[in-house]
Amino acid sequence: MLKNAWKPLSLILILYTIWAGMIWETPRLPILNETIRNLYFHVPMWFGMIIILLVACIYSIMYLNTKNIKYDIYSNQMTNVGILFGILGLVTGMIWAKYTWGEMWSGDAKQKGSAWGLFIYFVYLILRYSVSDPTDRAKFSSVYNILAYLALVPLLFIFPRMQDSLHPGNGGNPGFNSYDLDSRMRMIFYPAVIGWTLLGVWLATLRARLDLVREK
Repeated sequence: MLKNAWKPLSLILILYTIWAGMIWETPRLPILNETIRNLYFHVPMWFGMIIILLVACIYSIMYLNTKNIKYDIYSNQMTNVGILFGILGLVTGMIWAKYTWGEMWSGDAKQKGSAWGLFIYFVYLILRYSVSDPTDRAKFSSVYNILAYLALVPLLFIFPRMQDSLHPGNGGNPGFNSYDLDSRMRMIFYPAVIGWTLLGVWLATLRARLDLVREK
């Protein structure tokens, strides 16, 4: 029972995030004002995406080492959920940008890096389902998945820091840690990261188990 306790925990943490994120008072920061509440959704979704896609990459490596189709299935479903989180993160970021920067898409370095990263994974989906042979599909998908993650990291964390960016912590802008983020915000933000990540892993695991049943 304790082994599966993390599943309901993910739902509890997300419900807590929604409730506390909408109700609790937040510090008044210039420009951000009440939109800072999106910090509990936009950023945790990106954190969840990065962690889940890393898990997918690890499963791809495990498949290449063992040729066990189970690892390919888990890698694929983790990738699917990671892409979903990436889309949600991009959409919530664009809505946030509309109210803080004045437009949904400003060509910001991190926006472009995020878009390119998602495009790389969209290509993964297209190419994966264009290969009919299961063994070839698994090998190709595993190699591509590893390369995709290696490309995603610099697109999100390295290149934006080398250019001017409106995002906190990039292009000379101070990160959120330099602002007066009181303990109440931290008490919501960190559970949100854990909750969204666990929910994504749960969803990917359920889908992978269904695929394994079909395989049998």
